[in-house]
Amino acid sequence: MGREGEVVREIVREFESENPDVRVRVQQIPWSAAHEKLLTAHVGDASPDVAQLGNTWIAEFVALRAIESLDPLLRESSTVGSTSYFPGMWETNEIDGSIYGVPWYVDTRVLFYRTDILAEAGYDSIPETWAEWRSAMEAVKRVVGPDRYAVFLPLNEPTQPVILGLQNGSTLLAENATRGAFSEAPFRDAFAFYDGLFRDALAPPVTNTEIANLYQEFERGHFAMYVTGPWNLGEFARRLPPAMDGRWSTAPLPGPSGPGVSLAGGSSLVLFRSSERKEAAWRLIEFLSRPEQQVEFYRLSGDLPARLEAWEDPAFTDDPRVRAFWEQLHRVVPAPKIPEWEQIYIRVQVRAEQAVRGAGGVDGAIAALDDDANRILEKRRWLLEREEGRSKPKEGGGA
Repeated sequence: MGREGEVVREIVREFESENPDVRVRVQQIPWSAAHEKLLTAHVGDASPDVAQLGNTWIAEFVALRAIESLDPLLRESSTVGSTSYFPGMWETNEIDGSIYGVPWYVDTRVLFYRTDILAEAGYDSIPETWAEWRSAMEAVKRVVGPDRYAVFLPLNEPTQPVILGLQNGSTLLAENATRGAFSEAPFRDAFAFYDGLFRDALAPPVTNTEIANLYQEFERGHFAMYVTGPWNLGEFARRLPPAMDGRWSTAPLPGPSGPGVSLAGGSSLVLFRSSERKEAAWRLIEFLSRPEQQVEFYRLSGDLPARLEAWEDPAFTDDPRVRAFWEQLHRVVPAPKIPEWEQIYIRVQVRAEQAVRGAGGVDGAIAALDDDANRILEKRRWLLEREEGRSKPKEGGGA
């Protein structure tokens, strides 16, 4: 998908040189169309042999019986194994005890921040706890004044409230992922912390689309911190003027009582069940998973490698801004692994924005969010209840 579809062509040529009996046809599709195209291909019995799949899509394609369990191939592989990957990233590919994808590249969210503004506020680094982080934001606000802000948390991104909930121990969903758990204390308290940043004018109540150029606004000091992902390492380096080079950095996310978790993101490589070329396709996955190919893929795309060994390359060890991601990637957790999660995720954004803009407050927003989740999960509850009914032994049966 997207940029990855462009750069992987270069790497595939080397694979074909090593495997003269195999030819690989790369089809590039935009992210905006990828989900629908893959579903249509599966229904029409025209699936690819191997594909890049966003890790939050894994559960849906497993439920559709579209992709293959990789357990037998992994048992025989000398190239791919769980110990070579960040545990939280590997877990995104595990459904009901089986592995269905191999992490290809990884991403997660950390804090990008203005080191000079933070220093002016009396801090030489980002604190590790929520209370200390909030104190730092209050100090920044005193320095920058009423028309500027400590942190930018775009209202059209549900990622930040979800991460805060996970940091505070929320499961997000309850009862075997059949109901929302947003009104329970862990998420409610995290959501109140999030909402308070807007209420006290530490964060601007705006979306990404309401800021003409976030890189210019970061340079101007309109906000001093921004929770975002690794794609912005290159964007910040390219879009900020040279004079800004020593005035910004990155840091892992604070948590309620110490370094916090972040959300496991990225893409994995999967085999489709209908493929008639699984052996060759698995060879390609193993090739793309080699540490040296992961480093090359980073050089071409800027995507962070999934393999731990690849992070020993100087491109990662010598860049402190990248090292913040290394630290954070050891503390990531997957989103709920159910097909309906994408729909619920969107509702988090809607309800969070409503709360920040003053519609219903924290309690109203999370109650409505639980209602949203329960409605979306209604069919899942029905299916699980039917399965449980079938599995119960009939009374009065003989041996």
